[in-house]
Parts: sequence; C-alpha cells; structure tokens
Amino acid sequence: MTGQLYSFTGDHAEAQDMVQEAFVRAWDRRADFLADGAPEAWIRTVAMRLAVSRRRRARRRLEVVRRTPPPEHTPGPDPDRAALVAALRRLPEAQRMALVLHHLCDLSVEQVASETGAPPGTVKARLSRGRAALARELAADDGEKEREDDRAR
Repeated sequence: MTGQLYSFTGDHAEAQDMVQEAFVRAWDRRADFLADGAPEAWIRTVAMRLAVSRRRRARRRLEVVRRTPPPEHTPGPDPDRAALVAALRRLPEAQRMALVLHHLCDLSVEQVASETGAPPGTVKARLSRGRAALARELAADDGEKEREDDRAR
C-alpha cells in the first residue's frame, strides 16, 4: 500500500504517513471496519483521500503565499541598536546576560539572580561592572566614528 501511495504522491515519507494515518483511522473504527468485508480497499481509499486532501491544502497555502505581496521595504536595524549589540558582544557573558535581562527584559535583580543562578549581590556587581564596560565600549565606538568622519572630510 505504501508503494501504491508513493507512486501517487512521489514522496515516500508522505506515503508512509498516509498509510499510517489510514490504519489509525481503521483501528478507531474497527467495529464497523471488520464488518465491512473489504478492509484493504477501505484503508487504501482513506489513504488516497488523505493524500489528495494534503495536496489540496499545500496548493492552497502556495496560492496564499503567491498572492501575498512582499513588503515594500524592510528597514535595516537602527544604527544605535546595532552599536549597542556590537558593544554588548564584547562584554563578558555573565555581564552581558545580566544587562540584557535587567535592562532589556525588564527583570528585577532578584529575577535575574533566579534565572542565572547567581546571588543578588553578584548580579548587582555584574550590572555595575557591565554598565561601566558598556559605557567604555560605546564611547570607544563614538570616538572611532568621529575619527572616521574626520578622515572622510
């Protein structure tokens, strides 16, 4: 039966899924199914109908995708946001995690401590050191930008 459905669908995994689903449905209706007298034909019919239904759903999804126009313009990341992310990447992971959870996810110090498994005092120290390191990184980025602007002039 899988071979028959494979010939119909062209996809062996999909054919297996359809046959399995047909057998599951047969099992659920086994009282009626066994009295029918033609179990193989019933399972094959169910499997073929499942394959046709799946193909129709896939075709409908494809039509919806084709009809949906792409967005006109997707703006790039904000330069300030990109600079912040770049500066955060240069910080130690523990400080970066504390800063992101506290300032970007709006978690309290206690919540950050709970999520990271660090004591609240350690989280406070990481936040303090991380803010100072982040300020240095961002100031260095600003100084580098100014030098590039001066060179361009």
